[in-house]
Formats: sequence, structure tokens, C-alpha cells
Amino acid sequence: MFTGIIQSVGRIHHYEARGGDARMVIEGGGLDFSDVRMGDSIAVNGVCLTAVALTPSTFTVDVSAETLRCTEGFVPGAEVNLEKAMRPIDRLGGHIVSGHVDGVGTVAHFQPVGESHLLEIDAPANLARYIAAKGSITVQGVSLTVNAVEGSRFSINLIPHTLAMTTLKHLKPGSRVNLEIDMVARYVERLTQFMNIVDKD
Repeated sequence: MFTGIIQSVGRIHHYEARGGDARMVIEGGGLDFSDVRMGDSIAVNGVCLTAVALTPSTFTVDVSAETLRCTEGFVPGAEVNLEKAMRPIDRLGGHIVSGHVDGVGTVAHFQPVGESHLLEIDAPANLARYIAAKGSITVQGVSLTVNAVEGSRFSINLIPHTLAMTTLKHLKPGSRVNLEIDMVARYVERLTQFMNIVDKD
């Protein structure tokens, strides 16, 4: 589990295609690996990946063809948002994030508004029902609060600190971003489906 609070911006140092899969060596960008062991999880652009090798400054992950198909941003040299798995004693500064990307959205607008930036994203139609104003969503692994929703498009206000500490500052119209919906919304829908089945019985 993760919080969506980015701890470092790293870079894909080496990318090796292995059939439909891939192996990546990722530079940590100063991320402290002293408490990370082989087999531990690290979120990369919001995707939960397993460290299969470690050095003081890098970690290696294997990425399946299915993960590559369902996500964006895994290309040689790309900057990536990094977060180590949270511990029970950690502060939950963002929201509960699983690291399982639900879909890929497309940036519609990204422009400065005062000291902040307005980010508008078109979500896949099947995810729109999970996105609510003032609710939480994860974009490229970053926990964010939704300002407004209209159809499948939602907007977010990005403060300067968020831009400085993540890769979101590089977004532009047309950029594709990994999205993870709020876990609570997913379970509420499942509970509603179950209650409808019970009522029909």
C-alpha cells in the first residue's frame, strides 16, 4: 500500500525488452534504499512494482506485458515519480493507494492560474462514475483532490510544491497519465451491487 505522497523523482536508466515483458533499472533520485529489501514494493508512476535487485542508488524491476499494456510512462530516460510502500507507523498524508492503475487518462488542459496550475484530464468513460468533486484520485502516483467533474473530464489545482516535487510539471495537452481511482469508491460500488442483488432476492 502507498499514500500517493511522492518521495523522489527518479529516472529509467536502463530498459530491456524481454519478449512482451521488460526489465528496468531505475535511478532513485536520492531515494533512501537503506530500509528496502529485495522483494519489497516501490510505486513507479503509480504502478506497484517489485524490486528484484538493489544498489545504493538504483533498483531493478520486472514489468509484465499486461502492466505495460495498461500503463504509460515506461520508456528509456523518462523521469518517474517514486514512493516506497508505506509502513504501519507512517503518516497517511495523501490517501490509501494500492498501486494498481485503473486506466490511462489524457491531459486536456494544463495552464497557470495565479501561483498554481489548473490541470484538466479526460478519464476513460468506465472510470468517470468513480470520480467525484472533492474526492481523491491518483495521477502518475500522486495523490490529488478533484476540484470539479464534468462528464468524463475532471480538474485539479496543482500547487507549486506539488509541481516542484513530481513529474507533473512536465505535463502538456495530450500527455497520457496513469490513473488510480479512490479505493473507497470502488468498494462502495461493489457494496451497492451486492445490496441490489439482495433486494431482488
